[in-house]
Amino acid sequence: MKATAAPPNFTMATFMTVWKVFVRSIATRLRVAGLSLLGLGAVALGLAIHLSHSANRPNAAWSLVDSFGLSLLIPVVALVFASAALGDVAEDGTLVYLWLRPLPRWQLALGAFGASVTVVVPVAVFPLVVGAAISGGGWRIAGGAAAGGLLATVAYSAVFCGLGLRVRRALAWGLAYLLIWEQAVARVSHGAARASIFINTRSLAAHVAQHPPPTNAVAWTTGLIFPLVVTVVALALTTRSLDRGEIT
Repeated sequence: MKATAAPPNFTMATFMTVWKVFVRSIATRLRVAGLSLLGLGAVALGLAIHLSHSANRPNAAWSLVDSFGLSLLIPVVALVFASAALGDVAEDGTLVYLWLRPLPRWQLALGAFGASVTVVVPVAVFPLVVGAAISGGGWRIAGGAAAGGLLATVAYSAVFCGLGLRVRRALAWGLAYLLIWEQAVARVSHGAARASIFINTRSLAAHVAQHPPPTNAVAWTTGLIFPLVVTVVALALTTRSLDRGEIT
């Protein structure tokens, strides 16, 4: 289906309306309840580390942030919500009603992206930061969780919003990307690591937490800049797809 380009008008009121539509669309009770349980797992793990009275708390707390939060919790939660933001409305045919509104296409892309970030932060990032804080590993670990978690949420949300719009079975494709590229290839190849959201955000988190750099780590400045560049490019591509009606 080919969409007719919308006139380039913008007001904050119309943007907030679009944002609210997407938030209501993706934040279903089943999704929020199910993924909140995953988020609460980070709090439970942090509490377990705290109660262990281990002298190795900082390393255990970092493992919570790295191996659970940045590797599993945030990517999966972002995939579920972000891929649904434009994917659900494209699949059920209601996207056409948003197309008919006099809105620039970038505003639709930004609204879907903003809705995803709005939901993922309280469901995944906040519990991760709380878990890191109560673990007893120190405030720097919690700071690393916040910095890496927020940056990962932004980048993954932008990428998966576009994925949900362009392909069917976006969850399956997104999980394949996370498992094969982010958790396998990027961990063993230094070149691939430079193009990995996971490696970049965990490098930044390690820098903030003052933890030894992980395998294939990049400079913290690269870890900050690369995910932001990915976000801008992904949103631009999503806007292009909306403008050209590239919906499968």
